[in-house]
Amino acid sequence: MEDRTFRNAMGRFATGVTVITVNEDEETRGMTANAFMSVSLDPKLVLISIDNRATMLDKLKGAESFGISLLTEEQKYLSMHFAKQKTYEGEILFDVIDEVPVLRNSLAALICKNYQQIPAGDHTLILGQVEEILFDDGEPLTFFKGQYGGIRSDAE
Repeated sequence: MEDRTFRNAMGRFATGVTVITVNEDEETRGMTANAFMSVSLDPKLVLISIDNRATMLDKLKGAESFGISLLTEEQKYLSMHFAKQKTYEGEILFDVIDEVPVLRNSLAALICKNYQQIPAGDHTLILGQVEEILFDDGEPLTFFKGQYGGIRSDAE
């Protein structure tokens, strides 16, 4: 099977969009990721899948903790910035919890302890144990068939 065929099929699964962040030598590093999921309630675990070629992988492997920010539609520019699609020249605001930066005004922001790393083909699965959660309001940023989008929710 061609890689493109597989990628096209996976792109038909609508996802949310996250930015993964770490504090490295007093500087915030981040990357956009949509391969994210909840894994367990006891302990509270989440998983992100990172390409082995990503420069962020070594930073995550070496970090004791990391942040995951679930983006709103209004934060599309941040997703593009951290995906290196389009540089944002303005100030990027972070909240810092236990020395872990997360994007301000995200739908939710998770502070995670680095729990386990699992090699998986050309990616590495990073399991994080959720230590703290921040919430905010907004509509979720989505990704479907290679395009950003959103959904409208009647839920309050």
